[in-house]
Amino acid sequence: MALLELQSLTKAFGGLVAVNQVSFKVEKGEIFGLIGPNGSGKTTTFNCINHYFPITSGDIFFKGRRITNLKTHQICHLGIGRTFQVVKPLARMTVLENVTASAFCRVKTIGKAKEKAEEVLNFCGLSRDKDKLAKSLPIGGRKRLEIARALATDPELLLLDETAAGLNPSELDEAIELIKKMRESGITILIIEHIMKLIMTISDRIHAINFGQTIAEGNPKEVAKNRMVIQAYLGEEYAQG
Repeated sequence: MALLELQSLTKAFGGLVAVNQVSFKVEKGEIFGLIGPNGSGKTTTFNCINHYFPITSGDIFFKGRRITNLKTHQICHLGIGRTFQVVKPLARMTVLENVTASAFCRVKTIGKAKEKAEEVLNFCGLSRDKDKLAKSLPIGGRKRLEIARALATDPELLLLDETAAGLNPSELDEAIELIKKMRESGITILIIEHIMKLIMTISDRIHAINFGQTIAEGNPKEVAKNRMVIQAYLGEEYAQG
């Protein structure tokens, strides 16, 4: 049984079908990449999985349970965490306070929440910054803080939305190592990413969409050579080459 399964997921905004009959399975323990050009429906798919948007049709299952119509907080409590493409930390709170707030998803006392937050910050390499205001962090630090906030909810499945966007080369290498470390800790990862170095390096399998529809799925080498994927990213002339 797959950890996460999407069955003919469709999301329409009026006459615009942003996600059209997308189906895939994410197996426990893997890193599963979701790629596609800008506007292809990737983030909308994430927003449907955690019910930030209600879906138009189709079904979503987590550990065999239908979660299609559950509320966002219920889905989080079941074990699905996520980050957002545009990071929005609680700017006037410290790094530790940001992660402590997320930890209340699992614990009920401030002591336990701080203990969990300290553990997560250490895991993410943010312990030295714990007393800094979140708004003072550079983009690389804010991206890590976004991940830390999600990890504090103890997810079994973590949805990462463009975690590496805006990072410099050394920060990108650090992001790759952190994602691998998360998988080694037992977390299954579904990741959206435009940076091909990252997605091709870490993914076990990749699902590609364009104009809201599936165009390919397979291991990184298979997807990188797929004609429809090349066409979607580079244009018809490259696909024919």
